[in-house]
Amino acid sequence: MQKKTNRYSQLATDLIVKLFESIHPLSNDLKQLIETHSYVIDVKAGVRLIDIGQVQKQIYFILQGGVHTYYIDPAGNEISSWLLYEGELAIAVYSFFSQKPSFEAIETLEPCRLLVLSYEKLNELYHTFPEFNFIGRVLTERYYIKSEEKANELRMLPAVDRYRNLVERYPEILKRTPLGIVASYLGITQSTLSRIRAKV
Repeated sequence: MQKKTNRYSQLATDLIVKLFESIHPLSNDLKQLIETHSYVIDVKAGVRLIDIGQVQKQIYFILQGGVHTYYIDPAGNEISSWLLYEGELAIAVYSFFSQKPSFEAIETLEPCRLLVLSYEKLNELYHTFPEFNFIGRVLTERYYIKSEEKANELRMLPAVDRYRNLVERYPEILKRTPLGIVASYLGITQSTLSRIRAKV
């Protein structure tokens, strides 16, 4: 499923450090341990990084490519909950932080290059570097804020506005993501999405 790269990518280090340092400066020791504890993998499209019912043991930082997370509704339909691309973390938050079975799956939409850090190594960083606890808290808060924003959009905004917001955030999304998945993420049918695209 996964092919581990032979050489650690300095670009990967730079990108993840840039993300973390947008929240809090990192010491040189912390930067070194992030590089030591993480590695880069190449993954084909259509690969589940975690399935429903599994425990997520690794967190993925997307260096290249896109993934989506989804759950199964009571009618047995796959409902996309997140669309994630370069510079974002692919994580089933409940499963990863509780180390309990996940309610959702994470699947690659495109060939991906991912920086991988295990739950155990992440906890080592938390215990060793207090500033990393702050970074982790802020990242988790950002996730829940985005989750609340998406829930509010589904409750309060018409479908056309949800579509516009999504295209504004991800201008190339329609080129990179199957329309059925985009429609599911927006909480509409694919035929409704087609009508909206024809008007906007």
